[in-house]
Formats: sequence, C-alpha cells, structure tokens
Amino acid sequence: MALATSDPRLADTQQNYPPRAAVISWIFFAWAAEPFFTLITTFVFAPYFATHVASDPASGQALWGFATAAAGLIIALLSPVLGAIADASGRRKPWIAAFGALLVIGSSLMWFGKPGDLSVIPPLLLAYSVATVGVEFAIVFNNSMMPTLVPPDEIGRLSGTGWAAGYVGGILSLILVLGFLAASPETGRTLFGFTPLFGLDPVTHQGDRIAGPLTGIWFIVFVLPMFLLTPDYPAKRRWRAAVREGLTELRQSIAELPKQRSMAAFLLANMIYTDGLVSLFAFGGIYAAGTFGWNTIQIGTFGIILAIAGTFGAWLGGKLDDTLGPKRVIAGSMLILLLAVVAILLVDKDSILFVRVAPPVPGGALFGAAAERAYLVLGCLIGAAGGPLQAASRTLLIRMAPKDRIAQYFGLFALTGKVTSFVGPLLIGAITAITASQKAGMAVLVLFFVAGLGLLARVRD
Repeated sequence: MALATSDPRLADTQQNYPPRAAVISWIFFAWAAEPFFTLITTFVFAPYFATHVASDPASGQALWGFATAAAGLIIALLSPVLGAIADASGRRKPWIAAFGALLVIGSSLMWFGKPGDLSVIPPLLLAYSVATVGVEFAIVFNNSMMPTLVPPDEIGRLSGTGWAAGYVGGILSLILVLGFLAASPETGRTLFGFTPLFGLDPVTHQGDRIAGPLTGIWFIVFVLPMFLLTPDYPAKRRWRAAVREGLTELRQSIAELPKQRSMAAFLLANMIYTDGLVSLFAFGGIYAAGTFGWNTIQIGTFGIILAIAGTFGAWLGGKLDDTLGPKRVIAGSMLILLLAVVAILLVDKDSILFVRVAPPVPGGALFGAAAERAYLVLGCLIGAAGGPLQAASRTLLIRMAPKDRIAQYFGLFALTGKVTSFVGPLLIGAITAITASQKAGMAVLVLFFVAGLGLLARVRD
C-alpha cells in the first residue's frame, strides 16, 4: 500500500500530492459506507423495524432512538482517544479495516430481525449499535486522510464530491433493494414490478431484512480501491509508544481549547447541529411511515428522490465552499433545515399549514395526496442542505486544525458530533413515548438548529 509523504505538515509547501486515481479511490469510501445510512438507518430497515418488528410504530421509534443514543455515546467517548493514538502511530488504514469489520458483522446480523418477533429486538438493536460504532469510527480515520490528498484550495470540492459520491452509492443501493429485492406483501411485486430475486419472501419481509447483509457486502467490495490505491500516513511509533504519545497530545489539545475560542465555538456548534441533523435523518423515514402509512417501497422511493437532491446539493455545496467559505455554506444549510423542519411539523396526512386537504387513499397513486407531495418537497430541501452542511463542516475543521494533529481533531470533531448525539434520539424517543405522538417528538429538532446557528456566529474562519 502506498504511503503519503513522511511529514504531512510539509505537504502544502512541497505540493507532493498523490495521483488522481488515489483521490478517486478515497472518494469510493463514501460510496462504500453510505448504504448503511441509506438502507439501515433511514429508508428501509429502521422503518421496517418500527412498523413490523416492534409492537407499534411509536414504541419502535423509541427503541431505535435508545439504541442510536447508546452507540453515539460510545463513539463520543472513544473518538478523540483513538484519533490521538492514530496521529501518534501514523497509519489510518488498519483502523479503517478493523472498524469496517464491525460494520460488516453488525449489518449482516440484521437479517435475523423477523417481523413480530419481540424476542429478537434486544440482539437486533445490539447488532445495529455495533455496526453504527464501526461505520462512524471508520469515517473518522478516513476523514483524517483528506489533507494529504489535495491542495488546501481544493479541500472544499473534495469534501463535497465525497458526499455526492456517497449519495450516489446510497441511491444505487436503494434502487437495487426496491427494484429487485423488496416487494409489497400485498402484490408480491417490487417497485419495478418484478418478483424478488433469490426467492425472497415478501410476507416475512425478507426484502427489507436483506438490506443488512447487502450493506456489508457493498462495503467490502467498494472500499477495496481505497485500501489498494490511496496513500496512507507512514508508520511513526509502535503501539505502546503511540498510546502514550497520543494521550499526552490529546490532553494538551483539550487544555488549549479554551484559548482557541473560535475552534471551541465551532466544535460546540457542530455538537448541537449535527445531533439535530442525524436525528432528522434517522427518524425521517420512521416519521413518514407513521404519519402517512408508507410501506418500504414508498419510503424507499422517497429516499431515492432525497438522495438525488442531496447529490446535487453536496456537489454545489463543495463549489460554494471553495468560493464563499465553509462557514457561509454551513449557516445557509442550517437555515434551510430549520425552515424545512418547521414546515414538516405543519404537514399532516389531511392538512398542509392548517389548510385541510384530502388524505391519502389506500392503494392510490404513489405520492398522490397533496400532503405527501408537500412532505416530498420538504424532504428534498432537507436532502439538498444536509450534504453541504456535513461536507463544509469537515472542510472548516481542516482549515482550523493543526495539520500534525488532524486525526486527533477529527476525533474531537467526532466527539462533539457524538457526545450529545444520544440527546436528540433520546429526547425524540422519550417525548414520543410520553406523548404517544411522533410529531411532538420531532418538534425538538427546531431547538438544535436554532442553537447551532447562534453558536456558529461566534466562529471566525
């Protein structure tokens, strides 16, 4: 495997960047990992779990929220530590391989989540938490490779292109599931009118459950170019020395944070708005399933449309990032998300902004009701804004962080993105459980984006 220049701090002056094939191979990591978020956490398995495995959608949303919160807490506590150790040891790929294995194992076990089997819920949620920890840690170390791949003035485009490629991978995996694997229990046909491949049984929702193993296989196949062609940081220290050095540098960085007011404000803002965004994506499909009674095909089609919007949003956001700066892109994206969430709360199956409309007709046309189309438009706004928000956030971190501690700061970035990531799902789960209202649970997301905008105003990039 190729190695980067021996001192990443000299990369900017030497202009010693790897060939285009190495950069494209790095981008393929996003393509490889995105189906976990598309198929499992958002559009296929999470809604299936809430509506068919759990006893009812509200309790299913609550349980899923608690599992997401537990995984987020683990990620938050360990990300800075592992990032600091990785900076001290040098190499990134062994970490990506180890945590990628957790993603593959946890995702594959989703197959055993049979409908109506309450006994499978605890191990199923454990498998989901393991896979979540694996994919999020792998992303931390993959992100930390970015500064050695392109010059600083191209980081925004690289970040945006990576997010766009991830969306495309998610779209194709979703099309594969909806068009060829997951069928309606009523008709026995997929979105494209086919009988499911491999004899998957629509009645037992095998087409929904296959999303887990498919996610694992997809990751193994498409992450290979990154391992083979993208240069890694060179090895610097053995394991024990790296642990000692990494923890020492981490303590120094945390102690210095109060003096770096702009960095501290950005990390705090990232902590809050990332929690809101992750919660919005995690529960968007579940909310639609409960509000409109959408099945897997309807939710999946909704997901494809959102991912297409996200692809163009991330690509355009990358260009705006290099032109306007990441802070402006982050602020604009958050404002769009805030307005979209408020509008979604005013859309119900028989009303839009307090105006009564005809509710969806069972067995009617796809997105035939006015309320469904309104939700679709608002979802596209969320998809188009979510990609630039996340891509510009990691660009801003790269511009603000010391290059010789980049993995450590990406660890702190993941810490702030995850340390309270259990709060959003926990609040949604708790309020949903207390009120038995999905709308009341989703309303808390407004507070996250308002607070994030306020803190971002204190950041100087």
